[in-house]
Amino acid sequence: MTRPVTLTINAGAATITLSQPEIRNAFSDEVIAEITAAFETVAQHVDVRAVILAAEGPAFCAGANLNWMRRMADYSREENVVDAGKLAAMMHTIYTCPHPTIARVQGDVYAGGMGLVAACDMAVAVETAQFCLSEVKIGLIPATIAPYVLRAMGPRAGHRYFLTGERFDAAEALRMGFVHEVVGADELDHAVDSLLKHLLQAGPAAVRACKQLVLETAEREITPQLTRQTVESIADIRASNEGKEGVQAFLGKRKPAWLS
Repeated sequence: MTRPVTLTINAGAATITLSQPEIRNAFSDEVIAEITAAFETVAQHVDVRAVILAAEGPAFCAGANLNWMRRMADYSREENVVDAGKLAAMMHTIYTCPHPTIARVQGDVYAGGMGLVAACDMAVAVETAQFCLSEVKIGLIPATIAPYVLRAMGPRAGHRYFLTGERFDAAEALRMGFVHEVVGADELDHAVDSLLKHLLQAGPAAVRACKQLVLETAEREITPQLTRQTVESIADIRASNEGKEGVQAFLGKRKPAWLS
């Protein structure tokens, strides 16, 4: 039996793939647990420098599995809190993964699938992909994914698409910043590989520190405490072995050790 989520690691890149195209890679509690476990695994893997979140079939992720939704329909409020907590934990695990993450969006993205894309650092989508925050259409709200989706598309777009539940295309997703690139289907792997190339050429510790910098700094008030934190962050990286090697390589017009 094919696992709903697969993990492969090759040449510094981990690929986590949603592998249930027959149900449009829809969520269930089992899939949520497996995605969470996969990201927890790559977070600890010393050979991983970047993570690609991919999917098989015509849809990237269509949100909740119907059988899972049928079970949820009979849950008490307490059971719903526990269940939603697992989805929220998965989102946080993806968002805070220490390695840079790329969503490889080969097809449609609905409901909870929007959270998967938003939680990744970068997103590349095919031009035919459709996007939708459809929760209001069935009397629900995209609550657990909202912190991540709003960071990706901005509150102004959120006001429209959270409230209307209407579909929008890849060009609109690009315009609002929800995805970073839109390409033809035959160019998708090339676009992802191009991002990977940049990530793998950079200092590994610097990339991890930069991601942490974004997580800690974005949308925070610029206070003396935050300023001091940024000062200490650059001091730490400058004084590190990798930081010193990178600067010396630049000054000496040679490749740094991590590319040798």
